[in-house]
Amino acid sequence: MLPLVETDEEWDAIVPDETVMRPGAEDLCARLGLAGAPLTRFPDGSQPVYAVGEEHVLKLFPAAAAQDGVAEGRVLSYIDGRLPVPTPRVRDFGAYENGWQYVLMSRLRGENLARSWGNVSRADRERLVADTGEALAVLHSLDPDPLGDVLGPGDWGAFLDRRADGAVEQQRGHGLSPAWLEQIPDFLAATPLRRTPPRSLLHTEVMQQHFLVDPDGWRLTGLFDFEPAMIGDRAYDFVGVGLFVTRGDPDLLARLTKSYGRTFEPAELLAYTLLHVYSNLPWYMRELGAPAEGTLSSLAQAWFGTV
Repeated sequence: MLPLVETDEEWDAIVPDETVMRPGAEDLCARLGLAGAPLTRFPDGSQPVYAVGEEHVLKLFPAAAAQDGVAEGRVLSYIDGRLPVPTPRVRDFGAYENGWQYVLMSRLRGENLARSWGNVSRADRERLVADTGEALAVLHSLDPDPLGDVLGPGDWGAFLDRRADGAVEQQRGHGLSPAWLEQIPDFLAATPLRRTPPRSLLHTEVMQQHFLVDPDGWRLTGLFDFEPAMIGDRAYDFVGVGLFVTRGDPDLLARLTKSYGRTFEPAELLAYTLLHVYSNLPWYMRELGAPAEGTLSSLAQAWFGTV
């Protein structure tokens, strides 16, 4: 029911088109014993995701992203019940047709933290970031080896080299100004990162957008979207933390890292920001601003400082 999607052009033509996607989702739900359940497509996310009734969520991955579907199914199955914050419980995952993969999972309860943040008091924000730090500490303490066959990047040092080689061009493509671009090579050279760090299971996109909360008491009720999970240096997960959870607030980041159990140098986290797979400095600057000094060192302190 769903056509093969291997190229960006096919993705753009097919994935947003509900006249194509919905019949395929309905057919797959019928095969999974959920025939007739109402489907509601979520508006956010890179992959097509549907609420299936009130209890289930169906996430679909075209052939171009099939490995992400395998990874998410495996990671969610592995961490089920092991974190202090709920994660989706896998009901089924596997291959559909024409290269598509799927994950059928439980539906978490709560409101999206990013949409609710403006309504959260300072005291509740402080508790939420502390709970986030605790959840990350547990995630990073899990043995990642059982997932080594589905999660990359493998050689962490080689990954850093590849990312550094393309760092300037990636930011140039996003429209970063030359005054910032010219600083990147020297900043990375002056900020050594561990090439063989202790291996941790990483979410890689720890953002308010991927947490759910109960507005009655403002407690975390869910952490989701593990498709880009990796195995590597735990500091890599603090890129999203600083940018999209504590959002440049030094006190909130200090509270989160205290709950987590360790701190990180601002320069290290900005280096990982530059090397992150989805790095986009102009976007982050629009969200958080940039210091008047106009240096990467000052930017590191502004976004990732704790004093």
